[in-house]
Amino acid sequence: MDQDVSSSWVQKKLLSGNPFIGAEFFDLYIRTFIRTLLAYDPDKLDKDPGILGRVAAYYGCVEAQGRGSLHCHMLVWLEGGLNPNEIRDRLVNGQDAEFTERLIRYLDDTIATRIPLSSEDHRLQSDKPHPCHLRHVRRLQGETDSSYSTRLSADLSRLAYKTQLHIHSHTCYKYWKGGSSPRTCRFELDQGNTRENTTVDTTTGELTLRQLDGLVNPYNPTILSALRCNMDIKFIGSGASAKAILYYITDYITKSQLKAHIAFGALDVAIKKIGVYKREECSIAERGKQLLNKCAYAMLSHQELSAQQVASFLMDYGDYYTSHRFKPLQWIHFEKFIDDQYHSNECY
Repeated sequence: MDQDVSSSWVQKKLLSGNPFIGAEFFDLYIRTFIRTLLAYDPDKLDKDPGILGRVAAYYGCVEAQGRGSLHCHMLVWLEGGLNPNEIRDRLVNGQDAEFTERLIRYLDDTIATRIPLSSEDHRLQSDKPHPCHLRHVRRLQGETDSSYSTRLSADLSRLAYKTQLHIHSHTCYKYWKGGSSPRTCRFELDQGNTRENTTVDTTTGELTLRQLDGLVNPYNPTILSALRCNMDIKFIGSGASAKAILYYITDYITKSQLKAHIAFGALDVAIKKIGVYKREECSIAERGKQLLNKCAYAMLSHQELSAQQVASFLMDYGDYYTSHRFKPLQWIHFEKFIDDQYHSNECY
């Protein structure tokens, strides 16, 4: 991150009443994160790896929260990284013990799942500014390694306590059916959900990461210290958990911003506006075209977009970040073409 920019000042800009300033600084933060922490630069092949390793590609999807502020969900591919099937094949039956050991060591070093210090220490510091409003800890001139390390650890501890520690609310149980069914947090965060070590099921190749504190969202200490906002980092490995994450990411990236009840309401308004069909005024084809246009305009006008989202599009920032160019795939037509060429009953 830019060391000359105060985090508290940037926070004020991001949350300012001017959506164009908020969109501009969000774009600056994301691009600085990619350039500095991920160290992605396709033009410099000899550049040192980033905090996660040498990055081969990335894709980030931008979304607005309820209050309008923007946040990003990003996929990062690492050079030399294996796909879930390849990882499973090397983990199953303990065929490659050296690979398994190196993978676990990398994950345990990259992903943290507990508050560095006791959370009791932070309840006594309520008079201090929120750590997200403060700049990251910088080494003072002439400061010893021990002093700098102590200040850095204390800052990370308080930052993790304020941003990564989960506190249950009514939204955690919005899918709870009541009655005798177990009342569990939908985010799968619970005080008793702890694991001391990362484990591998050699039968299925399932990789289960350690969870030292059941209420802490996984985070990377360096990224958390630099960005100073909550995060949730996950490894897409092998087994059922990898499939679940892939499904979630795909569903998230492709989901519509228009909620179903708003869409149906917009369609109802469009149908009422077009009125009763009169054969002498237009043909069936013209009537159908009018109806489609009315429906399209009504749905577009009912889109829920925050001011920051609108400003981001007007300033040509868009709603995603990617390292590669791609083209849309019309999946329905593609699927039909494949089925016509190579029909398989197993797919139906």
